[in-house]
Amino acid sequence: MDGADQATCAVPARVAAFREEYRRGQVGPRYSGRLHFAFTTLVSLSVIGLSVSRMGPGRSLEWLTLPAVFLLGNVVEFLGHRGPMHHRQRGLGLLFHRHTEQHHRFFTHEALSYESHRDVKMVLFPPVLLLFFLGAIAAPLGALCFALISPNVGWLFIAGAVGYYLTYEWLHFCHHLPPAHPVARLSVMRHLRRHHEQHHDPSKMQRYNFNIAFPLTDWLLGTRWNPELQRTSKPGNRRT
Repeated sequence: MDGADQATCAVPARVAAFREEYRRGQVGPRYSGRLHFAFTTLVSLSVIGLSVSRMGPGRSLEWLTLPAVFLLGNVVEFLGHRGPMHHRQRGLGLLFHRHTEQHHRFFTHEALSYESHRDVKMVLFPPVLLLFFLGAIAAPLGALCFALISPNVGWLFIAGAVGYYLTYEWLHFCHHLPPAHPVARLSVMRHLRRHHEQHHDPSKMQRYNFNIAFPLTDWLLGTRWNPELQRTSKPGNRRT
């Protein structure tokens, strides 16, 4: 995971200073980005595997739960990112602090890549948030689907919700890989990374590119940054 030798541009002084301050104050000596990544991955895959293993014979229409959960997850991701993660709200100040005041200062459009595995703490959600997501969101909503629709839909809801959470974490991690990393060089990853890089521009972060996993809701609601569209929409560039 160490990426300092793969970085292609210098980290601005203000970003480097904040990173050092954050590492000294927030990253304990026992923290391991590798273990953090492994915990998120293994717990999520275990829950998905358990959910699928509990399914029984059912109707083919029940599998529509997965695309429905994907769409729901994409909208929730968008709303959570555009809302409390970028605008301080009562009772959710910790989200704003960690995301806007820390994550966006640690990573900017000029310095999007982590420098060592210890920087992963500023990329992935804390492990406790995964446990909260499982116990307070995925499981209760899955149980509701289990009771009101069918057991298979309940298990598929849990598998789909956790799958979206894991995909979000994986892709966000990939967005912050050094650009020379083989995964970051894949065509689809370059496209998604560019989308996220634009969001990390301080002039755009509160208005554009709120989807991290897949920019579907950004596209539907017109919040996806498009340089060509922005240029033509300026009053002086409009055709008459």
